[in-house]
Amino acid sequence: MNDLFSIPCVMMRGGTSKGAFFLASDLPEDPQERDQILLSVMGSGHPLQIDGIGGGNPVTSKVAIVRPSSVPGADVDYLFAQVRPDRGVVDTSPNCGNMLAAVGPFAAEAGLVRVRQGTTVIRIHNVNTRKIIEAEIPTPNGQVSYLGEAAIDGVPGRAAPIALTFMDAAGARTGKLLPTGHPSEVIDGIEVTCIDCAMPMMLLEAQALGLTGHETPAELNADAALIARLDALRVEAGRRMGLGDVGGQVIPKPVLIARPAKGGDLAVRYFMPQDCHPALATTGAVGIATACVTEGTVASRLIGMRDLPAVLALEHPSGQIDVRLRLRDGKLLAGILRTARRLFEGRVLARPLNEVGRAA
Repeated sequence: MNDLFSIPCVMMRGGTSKGAFFLASDLPEDPQERDQILLSVMGSGHPLQIDGIGGGNPVTSKVAIVRPSSVPGADVDYLFAQVRPDRGVVDTSPNCGNMLAAVGPFAAEAGLVRVRQGTTVIRIHNVNTRKIIEAEIPTPNGQVSYLGEAAIDGVPGRAAPIALTFMDAAGARTGKLLPTGHPSEVIDGIEVTCIDCAMPMMLLEAQALGLTGHETPAELNADAALIARLDALRVEAGRRMGLGDVGGQVIPKPVLIARPAKGGDLAVRYFMPQDCHPALATTGAVGIATACVTEGTVASRLIGMRDLPAVLALEHPSGQIDVRLRLRDGKLLAGILRTARRLFEGRVLARPLNEVGRAA
């Protein structure tokens, strides 16, 4: 016995991200109390998250909260929380498509959905964006399988394939694919595209900032002037997109694009927003690919307008991700292959609510 309290928790890798998974019923209903618990669990307020289970990096400091669906046509609700490693901030404004890859397996093993023989299709309602995503997970012998022969860049080894289909992802936060009403516009002398598809983003050509677009994340992160310039641009983009003052939020994401160097369609450097992603967010990939088939955007003009159906190969620092785009009943569907793995299960220890503030 001790003076901490424990909460059931599962740590999972989803795509190229990693984080803690909780049942909503195991956390406080009050958002402020919930977020205080998450900050304690992850160890935020220290860049290494030394007093928690966070990995000291935005891609390893994520939380998924899952419950039975609250909307018709879906099986489960999934609330994503980005927990800042260095500050006491929990941001539930965006979705995370990589963590999304693990939601289906988590829900199945938690008994929230009926598992079928062979393959189980789970319709996930992302609470952050109010959008539906279909996850097709392998369930041979009526149980979740994590082992297989699928490989994704940014993750070592092979695993069972998980097919994600984003159903009409446009307007995830703003209700519009092009929230400003323009496929491109100029902010502080730089031409950008403000797009909202799975994730609100601001796209611009790397060469407009004197870059090649093929720099490593370490090189980009070390350029303080670049990070400051990108943040100033994205804050203005957020205002124009109707998101208000986004200085304390992680959206919109700044994205540098360039001509491909390794046989793909487009080279991408995706920021989160002050750090360059070591690979590429799944939601980011959906939005960037959509920009490639939207007339007048900086992306479609750079690589040439693509017709549907199309497969867009996006080069990122760890390799490549393919996005399959097609129309169904006039709506754009985006499909991406991901993998996931259950890493540990048990109970995580947190400080009592009246002690959380002392952790920093």
